[in-house]
Amino acid sequence: MPPRFLTLADVQEVLNISAAQAYSLVRSGELPALQVGGRGIWRVESTELEAYIARMYEQTRARITAGDVEHEASPAAAEHTTS
Repeated sequence: MPPRFLTLADVQEVLNISAAQAYSLVRSGELPALQVGGRGIWRVESTELEAYIARMYEQTRARITAGDVEHEASPAAAEHTTS
């Protein structure tokens, strides 16, 4: 059975983002999380992470449909822009 709660390191690994980005997602409330213990350690419920991912897919689809999409630069694309 997978764990109910994930650490920010787990979130970071799943989303392939930096620690600062994971922290920012929970501090902003974009990714619902809770603080536990006296030190206020962040935990993200696995279902909340899955719901966040689903929301991001929906938002991405909407931006694509609207024609408002930023492209992540690939090395080949960067060569074309600098030539």
